[in-house]
Amino acid sequence: MRFSSMFGISTSRESGTTLVETLVALAILGTIAVIFLSGLATTSKAAFTVDEQATAESLAQSQMEWVQNASYSATGYSPAPIPTGKDYINYSATIMAESLHNPDDGIQKIAVTVRHSGETVITLQGYKVDR
Repeated sequence: MRFSSMFGISTSRESGTTLVETLVALAILGTIAVIFLSGLATTSKAAFTVDEQATAESLAQSQMEWVQNASYSATGYSPAPIPTGKDYINYSATIMAESLHNPDDGIQKIAVTVRHSGETVITLQGYKVDR
C-alpha cells in the first residue's frame, strides 16, 4: 500500500491558484507599489528643494549686484525689491554690511541672506570697495 493512499492524500494535480499563491502575488505587488510611490515622493521633494535653491540663489545674486551698483554707504544697504510673481511668494532678503577695518577704510564685507517662509535658504558673501 502506498503512503499517499494510506493517509488519503491526493496526488493528482488540480488546476487553479491557491489562496497562498494569491496572497504571495499580492504581497509582491504591494511591495513594488510601496517602493514606487516612495521613490515618487522622494523625487517630488528633491525637485521642490532644487527649485527653492535655484530661486534663492537667483535672488541672492540679484541682491548682491544691487549692492555692488549702489553708492558706498557706511550705514548699510536696503534690499532691492523682490520680483512679484508666483515663483517669489514668501521669499525675503536681508543685506548685512560690515566694515573690515576700524576706522572704515572703504572695504566692506557684504552678506546677503535669502529666506523662504522664514527659513534661511542661502547666504551669499562678497566684498564692496568704495571707489
